[in-house]
This record gives sequence, C-alpha cells and structure tokens, in this order.
Amino acid sequence: MNILRWLVFGIAAIAMNFPVIVTLITSFKSAKEIAMNPGLIVQAPTFANYARVLTDTSRFNIYAYLFNSTVAAFIGSFLALLLTLPAAYAIVRTGVGKKHLLPVVANLRAVPLVVFAIPLYMMFQFVGLLDTRIGLGLILTIVNLPLSLMMMVNAISDIPGEIDEAARMDRASAFVILRRIVGPVIRPAIVTAFIFGFITAWNEYLFGLMLTTRQAVPITVGSSFFFSASGGGVQWGIASAVMVLGAMPPAILGCLIYRQLTGSMTAGAVKG
Repeated sequence: MNILRWLVFGIAAIAMNFPVIVTLITSFKSAKEIAMNPGLIVQAPTFANYARVLTDTSRFNIYAYLFNSTVAAFIGSFLALLLTLPAAYAIVRTGVGKKHLLPVVANLRAVPLVVFAIPLYMMFQFVGLLDTRIGLGLILTIVNLPLSLMMMVNAISDIPGEIDEAARMDRASAFVILRRIVGPVIRPAIVTAFIFGFITAWNEYLFGLMLTTRQAVPITVGSSFFFSASGGGVQWGIASAVMVLGAMPPAILGCLIYRQLTGSMTAGAVKG
C-alpha cells in the first residue's frame, strides 16, 4: 500500500509540475539542441542561457526586474499586514465591521482584477504613480488585503478574550496588547500571511503590465521581453532561463510556508 501510495503521489507531482520541469530542462539546452531534440533528455547541458541572461544587460536588465518585483512585493505584503492586523483585532474583539466590512473585503477576492483596470489606471495617471515601485506596491497591497484579513481574523479568534481582560487590569492599552501579547502569539500566522502575500504579489502580472512601462517593470512582465531578445524569433532557452530565475524567490518562500504551518504557537497559548 505504501508503494502504491507513493507511486500515485509521484505521478500526481510530475503531472502537476510538468510545465515547470519542461521549462527547467529547456533552460539547459542550446538553441541548436532545442530545435533538434525537443524531448526531456538533455544531451549536452549548458549554462550559456543563464550566462547570457545574467551578463548581457545592454537591452534587458533582469536585475532591475528582480529588484522591482522584490520592492513591490515587499510593500504589498507588509502594508497588507500593517492594515489588516489592527483591523482584524477590532473585528474580533469589538465586532466592528464583522457583519458588513469583513464579508465585503473577503468577497473582493472573488472579483476579477481586470474590473479595476481602467479606473485604477486613470487614478494612477492623475496622481503620478504610473511606472513607480510605490504605485505598484500599493496596488499589490489591495490584492493581498482579503487573504491577509481573513488569516488575521482566524488567528486572533483562537486567542481567548480573557488574556486581553487580564492585560487591561494591568492598565495595558489596546496597542500594547496587540503588540506585546497578540502579536507574538500569532507570529506563525503573521509570517505565513506575509509569505503568501509576497508570493501573490510577486506573481501578479496584470497590474504589472498595465501600470509599468520602463522604470518599475516586474519580473513577470520583464520575462516576456526575453522571448525575442536576440531577434529572429523566440529564444526558448533564454526565455526558459529567465522564467526559472524569476520563479526561484517565490519557490523558496513557498518551501518556508510549510515550516510555518507545522508550528502552532497559538494552540499552545490557548491550551495553557
């Protein structure tokens, strides 16, 4: 049974990640081998595609794209937490917004982002935030708000209200309770929400394509520029190398999510 279970798991893992596997393999092939050998076996592995992407920055600078994505994703995930943590605390402890605000924000996750494209573009053009990392980060903050708020509400709901009442007896303010008591207890949820938000912001393509042109282009948009970086059609090896490099940061953070989810400081505090 264990062998069958692992066999099914292996087949499912390969099937779900097959596009990633093909992209990774293609990134180690030369243009000649890609044309002659489209299979999954690399006959002559080469790092020329990666060397080309990392060293030839005369036309497209991958370092700038990675930096733009890092800054915008950090702003988008950090500001989302900064806004949703006190909001979640108020919703759970006082009930403010629990009947109307929380459902509305949560349902924004189901609304297609393209609905906001035109008004956001006009708004950003008016205030001068087009093609800026801050502007892109603010949009990514809005994208991350629903998930971040729901995670914070769920985490704070697991903390007994008696802990807050005991702190208030010692004349602790709501800010002190949130920073010194609630915050440390739900730290795994905060880290998980940050990582999820960072990955979501990093992979956002629509707003990156719509709101940036040159100075703040993220890696998701910039990677498409390498498809014909040398002219003469699509350079699949170079494009694959760019996609692999662009996928590494969220992949690494994705591995960290599992470690955060396995620990539960909240459960220990509640049971104690």
